[in-house]
Amino acid sequence: VCRPGFFKASPHSQSCSKCPPHSYTHEEASTSCVCEKDYFRRESDPPTMACTRPPSAPRNAISNVNETSVFLEWIPPADTGGRKDVSYYIACKKCNSHAGVCDECGGHVRYLPRQIGLKNTSVMMVDLLAHTNYTFEIEAVNGVSDLSPGARQYVSVNVTTNQAAPSPVTNVKKGKIAKNSISLSWQEPDRPNGIILEYEIKYFEKDQETSYTIIKSKETTVTAEGLKPASVYVFQIRARTAAGYGVFSRRFEFETIPVFAASSDQSQIPIIAVSVTVGVILLAVVIGFLLSGSCCECGCGRASSLCAVAHPSLIWRCGYSKAKQDPEEEKMHFHNGHIKLPGVRTYIDPHTYEDPNQAVHEFAKEIEASCITIERVIGAGEFGEVCSGRLKLPGKRELPVAIKTLKVGYTEKQRRDFLGEASIMGQFDHPNIIHLEGVVTKSKPVMIVTEYMENGSLDTFLKKNDGQFTVIQLVGMLRGIAAGMKYLSDMGYVHRDLAARNILINSNLVCKVSDFGLSRVLEDDPEAAYTTRGGKIPIRWTAPEAIAFRKFTSASDVWSYGIVMWEVVSYGERPYWEMTNQDVIKAVEEGYRLPSPMDCSAALYQLMLDCWQKDRNSRPKFDEIVNMLDKLIRNPSSLKTLVNASSRVSNLLAEHGPLGSGAYRSVGEWLEAIKMGRYTEIFMENGYSSMDAVAQVTLEDLRRLGVTLVGHQKKIMNSLQEMKVQLVNGMVAL
Repeated sequence: VCRPGFFKASPHSQSCSKCPPHSYTHEEASTSCVCEKDYFRRESDPPTMACTRPPSAPRNAISNVNETSVFLEWIPPADTGGRKDVSYYIACKKCNSHAGVCDECGGHVRYLPRQIGLKNTSVMMVDLLAHTNYTFEIEAVNGVSDLSPGARQYVSVNVTTNQAAPSPVTNVKKGKIAKNSISLSWQEPDRPNGIILEYEIKYFEKDQETSYTIIKSKETTVTAEGLKPASVYVFQIRARTAAGYGVFSRRFEFETIPVFAASSDQSQIPIIAVSVTVGVILLAVVIGFLLSGSCCECGCGRASSLCAVAHPSLIWRCGYSKAKQDPEEEKMHFHNGHIKLPGVRTYIDPHTYEDPNQAVHEFAKEIEASCITIERVIGAGEFGEVCSGRLKLPGKRELPVAIKTLKVGYTEKQRRDFLGEASIMGQFDHPNIIHLEGVVTKSKPVMIVTEYMENGSLDTFLKKNDGQFTVIQLVGMLRGIAAGMKYLSDMGYVHRDLAARNILINSNLVCKVSDFGLSRVLEDDPEAAYTTRGGKIPIRWTAPEAIAFRKFTSASDVWSYGIVMWEVVSYGERPYWEMTNQDVIKAVEEGYRLPSPMDCSAALYQLMLDCWQKDRNSRPKFDEIVNMLDKLIRNPSSLKTLVNASSRVSNLLAEHGPLGSGAYRSVGEWLEAIKMGRYTEIFMENGYSSMDAVAQVTLEDLRRLGVTLVGHQKKIMNSLQEMKVQLVNGMVAL
């Protein structure tokens, strides 16, 4: 007979077994053990198996938002509950930030690879709504989770989606149909994902798809004119927001009416036709007789159109006639896929306006000063203070904003330059471009009001949070910047001062391109330097052709983007460290490129090198960069391969020889110079007694030597890289 604390699962067993962990018996002759409180055993678990409990919550969940998709990853729970069958469940809630109410997301959200029974520690949600607050709860479960009455153990992540292209137009209705025209109306897409800027209507005669026409309309109605009677036409409609065009709707077919469909007496058709023809001829003769004077030179105002009837040959001297068209519509004709009348929106330089005030009023909304509340000063600019505050427009919710003010005593040129940036910003509408709310020009102080970015400039933010983000989060930041630059490039705008200091980042880690006042800002920018051709440019971020010939293009912006990539991955390191601007110019001209930052993905560093191609035509376009980063986000494993640590320092040393003793007389002197003298003894004890030996040190070597602080690792590795750069420029004696 088994005593308490022991059991015999079968009467055929020869001996008693001790109760497995987290179970007990209080009686003799027990055939099983009872689980302790909060521990459970499934029916399928053998009696010899320990009682287990549900796992703790997953840890360190992070998110990356890409328009209306969200990528989540996390670390497994610290306590698996004693089981190996841990999986994950994702709960999605759509939240109203004002009411504080959350609802289930519903069935339209897709989970990749799945929502329930996830074995890996990452998931992507797609088809979310744009500009919406979501809460995702990641719950770890195991085989006994459904037996526990306790509260669910999960970690939650709050995100706000960005803007995405609108969903298709689904409901198109015909209106008035005539022999030469068809009127249509439709409803806004179910998911506009932002403000609909316009609709594009494509139509063609059935079976004539290679010759089609496109009309653009800002309303949900349109009339297609100039059609053939008794013909079937195919229509497709798509919407456009700041994020781009959605997909075309399905095809809708409508038929124009015959020429004489309105007449019920078909026998009268020949008579009517003859009468009309004779009448037109007589009218033409009479008009020709009356207007036989100078009016037929098409200079008689209202009579000029009649002139064309009497003398058709004069129509060519009269220029061209334009059909009546709704001012809200633009019309473009295509034949065999070729555009005839382009209508693409492009950037307009406000400096081309004779009156700068006209540009401001055309591109920026005037705001009443009474709608703005200034709360505190957050910085100072060239023209005045930068403040944070609130904007409350009538009928709209209150918004946090940033406010740039123009100081008292400004000159007219300063006012013009100050508002010039608003004239530029006001033309842009994209989730990765800083948004202009409006300007105050009718009262003092003059103000520029933009959206408020909680985390400030990207370079400062990264320095404060060194090493705190996953590579996916960093790639998400880079993707946002690239998307904003693609938008600017598509509009024909060249930024010329793209740098991490000119990127702003909000609380959701969404990055937005800012600072559109290059010509004035660089005068006070410590990173700018005069070039031999005059004018100031930010040397460390600028492409070589722009430095040498002041040739600024989207391709030179791509070069700058590569430097921004390096800044992001290195958490705000200064490009080229303490080299002088002239040394930077010389090094770049001789083919030197920044080495890979520490722990940098090989794929990201290769993209940086592609951006730094000397031939600007060989650099990737911004749309290609966005696509590359999207692929990396969808396939995170491609980011796990890191740049070979040894090649970061020694790849150019082989071409130029060892470091030698020209820079420092000893390893100790070098370490003292960079305030790392505490490691001198460790270096010497492990055989790194000369600068030549130090030149071969890798990041793994530093870790093996006991240099475990990330900041110290970076300082030592960056010093070695800087010496390499100096060596390339002949600054270190060989």
